[in-house]
Amino acid sequence: MKTVLITGCSSGYGLETARHFHARGWNVVATMRTPRAGILPRSERLRVLPLDVTSPESIAAALDASGPIDVLVNNAGIGLFGAFEAAPMAKARKVFETNTFGVMAVTQAVLPHFRAQRSGVVVNVTSSVALAPMPLVAVYTASKMAIEGFTGSLAHELQAFNVRVKLVEPGYAPTTRFSQNTELRIDEMIPEAYAPFAQPILAAFAKPALVTTEADVAEAVWRAANDISGQLRFPAGPDAVALARQAA
Repeated sequence: MKTVLITGCSSGYGLETARHFHARGWNVVATMRTPRAGILPRSERLRVLPLDVTSPESIAAALDASGPIDVLVNNAGIGLFGAFEAAPMAKARKVFETNTFGVMAVTQAVLPHFRAQRSGVVVNVTSSVALAPMPLVAVYTASKMAIEGFTGSLAHELQAFNVRVKLVEPGYAPTTRFSQNTELRIDEMIPEAYAPFAQPILAAFAKPALVTTEADVAEAVWRAANDISGQLRFPAGPDAVALARQAA
């Protein structure tokens, strides 16, 4: 029976991915910055652990408590939506600390174990912003594009140790409340000069033609974790799949 450790399981993609793997018989270590009771089923095959991906001490404690794992899913992330001109650099750095350096730190902590056992899978959850440029998410896009490059390079490094590295690229999922997953309000991030540009974009977000669901992402993570074909990228959701086809 395999074990998966998933970061960012308090809601959204991470929560649904934990449920998905558990329903398929895996042992699941669901981590989140502040554990929440009652959001996951009681089971001998499921544990909830605290994990702040920006804290080396928290990472070490979580991995020590989890024991051996077969798959790491780096899902924890935060958003930053609005005009780049209005983005405080302190907030931009905070996005990178979670979305970029947090992913790198957790991965680096897991790799000695994977290398020693000569098996393992790292699945990094990025975004469809890596498939096509999108407005008003410049900092967020930069943090995710960094992980795209990191993942592709790392996949080459770890081939000799039979460790696979994958990307899951979710589309736009309104139910995850992406634009609210930030400490800054949208009105703070859209200066008056940018309002005419931003208004039609916000209107389009309110009525998207195609959307991604949490289940779409959980299924893509599942496929990535079990893939042995050498495929690197797994678009998740109909909008992401459409963008990937256009980019091909």
